[in-house]
Amino acid sequence: MTHLFDDAARAGVLGHMNNDHPEDSLLIARAFTTDAEIVAASMTAFDGDGGEWVAELADGSTLPVRVPWPGGAITERREVRREIVALYDESCRRLGVEPRPHE
Repeated sequence: MTHLFDDAARAGVLGHMNNDHPEDSLLIARAFTTDAEIVAASMTAFDGDGGEWVAELADGSTLPVRVPWPGGAITERREVRREIVALYDESCRRLGVEPRPHE
């Protein structure tokens, strides 16, 4: 059964991603979607199996993007960061972008 995170965890992660890392969400949406001209993206949800983003396309429409966690299912809030960082790194690899160092 998929692990569901509590409201505080969801609010914290989504607020951080959408306020501090919108460019990472854009990279992830672009890397895990094909044949779409994505101009912006925001993280909308996550659970123990993966993350969800909504991608904004050049024509004004939106596209849902769900990506499974690279390391498999998770159950702890601290694991979310690790998996998003792994998605970011994989997105950079797929798109030929030099990843920034992780703190």
